Amino acid sequence: MYVFHKKAAVTASLLAATLLMAISIPAEAGISIGGTRVIYQAKNKEATLSIKNPANSSVYLVQSWVEGNNSSRKAPFIVTPPLYRSEPGKENILRIVHTGAQTVGNKETLYWLNVKSIPATDSEAANNNTLQMVVKSRIKLFYRPADIKGNPQDSYKSLQFSRNGSHLHVSNPTGYYVTFYSLKVNGKDVKEADMVPPFGQSDYVVPMNGRVSVTWQAINDFGGITEAANTSV
Repeated sequence: MYVFHKKAAVTASLLAATLLMAISIPAEAGISIGGTRVIYQAKNKEATLSIKNPANSSVYLVQSWVEGNNSSRKAPFIVTPPLYRSEPGKENILRIVHTGAQTVGNKETLYWLNVKSIPATDSEAANNNTLQMVVKSRIKLFYRPADIKGNPQDSYKSLQFSRNGSHLHVSNPTGYYVTFYSLKVNGKDVKEADMVPPFGQSDYVVPMNGRVSVTWQAINDFGGITEAANTSV
C-alpha cells in the first residue's frame, strides 16, 4: 500500500511539473489571412488574397493550393507563389488563376483554398522553449460565371422556407451559394445551419408547434453580415 501511494505522489509531481512547463512555453500566433472567402469572377484573369505575417521575429514558410469540394476532384486552379518565405511584419499577395476554360453557366461552383503556415526553425530556436505549430487554414473559393442572374448580395433574401413535421426545409432558387451567419426559429438558433447550394436545398430538424417565425442572416462576399430577413411558416 505504501509503494502505491509513493508512486502516485511521484506521478502527480511529474504531471504538475509537465503542466507548469507547458504553460510557460510561448506559442506563436502565425500568419493572418486577408479574408474569409475568395470570389473568383470568371470574367477576370485572376483573384488575389493578402497574407500577412504580424509577428515581430517569426519567419514562416507558406504553402497554398486549391481543392475541389469533393477531395477526389481536381481543381482547375493554380496559386502563385505556391510556396514562399514570409518575413516578420511583411505582406504577400497570393494570386489564384483559373486554368480551365471559362465556364458558361448559371450557378457558382465551390472550391477550397488551403493555406498552410510552417514555422521556420534554426539552431537558436531549437534551443529555446518555443512551441511551434503547423497551422492549416481552409477557406471557401466560389467560382462565379458571368451569366448568373440576380444580385449576389440579395440572394439570401430569396431563400424559401417550408416545413414537414419537425423538418424545416430551405430552398435556394438562385445561382449563388448562401452561407448562413444565423438561422433562428421562434428566436432559437438552428446551430446546424451552414450553407445552401445554388438551386439546392437543406433540411434541419427543428421542434415546431403551430406557425413559427423564421429569421436569418447570411455572410456576404466581403465576409460581412447581412441585415436580417424573416418569414413565417
